[in-house]
Amino acid sequence: MRGAILYAPGDVRVEERDRPSLVEPTDAILRLSAACVCGSDLWPYRGVETYDGPIPMGHEYVGIVEEIGADVANVKVGDFVVGSFFASDNTCEICRAGYQSSCVHRVLMGSLGSQAEFLRVPLADGTLVATPGMPEPDLIPSLLAASDVLGTGWFGAVAAEAGPGKTVAVVGDGAVGLLAVLAAKQLGAEQIIAMSRHEPRQRLAREFGATDIVTERGDAGVARIKELTGGRGAHSVVEAVGTQESMMQAIRSTRPGGHVGYVGVAHDVQLPGEELFFSHVHLHGGPAPVRQYLPELIDLIWSRTINPGKVFDLELPLEQAADGYKAMDERSAIKVLLRP
Repeated sequence: MRGAILYAPGDVRVEERDRPSLVEPTDAILRLSAACVCGSDLWPYRGVETYDGPIPMGHEYVGIVEEIGADVANVKVGDFVVGSFFASDNTCEICRAGYQSSCVHRVLMGSLGSQAEFLRVPLADGTLVATPGMPEPDLIPSLLAASDVLGTGWFGAVAAEAGPGKTVAVVGDGAVGLLAVLAAKQLGAEQIIAMSRHEPRQRLAREFGATDIVTERGDAGVARIKELTGGRGAHSVVEAVGTQESMMQAIRSTRPGGHVGYVGVAHDVQLPGEELFFSHVHLHGGPAPVRQYLPELIDLIWSRTINPGKVFDLELPLEQAADGYKAMDERSAIKVLLRP
């Protein structure tokens, strides 16, 4: 089969890889209908994260079940399924508490590489959720978004306790940040502030429910949010970048007693203890437990209540994966969908 492999920073190639086969009786093999490039894929692509040798790429996926192991009972051959970027058993104590991305048996799907024609999914019963039927083609991008960026944005909004009557600010205008805006709207937030300097992303944020756009960053961005919230700061702030600047901007934009939901993969973030102590700000986040939200998100997509697939503004064949990485690295695309 064909699959994307990262050889070195900036060097993505689509090559022949071994087609996956069942390893454990709890596995499933999918024929992928769509995959995509994630903002977190850019960390190794840019050389910020190190790795040993060529590695398969991709952790977001939707497709049709081709084969199942002997112990798989919840999905069957022919099902169209959506899975999380972490495989989980969905039965352990941690999973039952709603944190499937910290499952005691978790497997990071990025180690298997979903930017390919086929994918082995471990712990298939706990990881995969079947759609009510075969989706219409125009629903596939939205279902793919549910595999990671929608679920991650949703978790960021939930962790920030977005809800009716709340003001929510979102730091970061990538796919996760934009879908955190959508999530905040669905959760009933009254005022939603999107922080963005890019007109196409601002336009999509407004479409997803943003009431205000803040173009300033750092201290100026914090001051602008305070100005929009009567000097108090937002009740809920989603941090969707993962840098020192974005984290501090999120914390300082939050009112005392407010909540920060941080879902950007943190890189060299250090929190000043004394400032945090006196801020009275709650922090909660980490790798999103997407599996917790998949049934609800699939229902919202299937009923066409939400259309998160709009974050995909560039679609390419798998063979052009390198062009997709370049477009996202240069920020000429919000998110790139790959068709195997």
